[in-house]
Amino acid sequence: MPGVEIYTTPFCPYCTSAKQLLRQKGVDFTEIGVAGLPQKRAEMVARAGGRTTVPQIFIGETHVGGCDDLYALDEAGRLDPLLRS
Repeated sequence: MPGVEIYTTPFCPYCTSAKQLLRQKGVDFTEIGVAGLPQKRAEMVARAGGRTTVPQIFIGETHVGGCDDLYALDEAGRLDPLLRS
């Protein structure tokens, strides 16, 4: 299973929802908080191709995007294969 990283901020409902889906699927992930950490936020923006909103989710080297993107992948049946690759 590839590593999963999720950039988050506290009290973000989209971050909470994305983490909840990953937990439901039994996925271990690394949470990277960016609140008040300009270096981590800059890292996130660079990795996410300029996207500045949280969460930003990465599965292995694949940038999934945000919470809506994660749920769309799941609904399309493409999340589980990505998690197993």
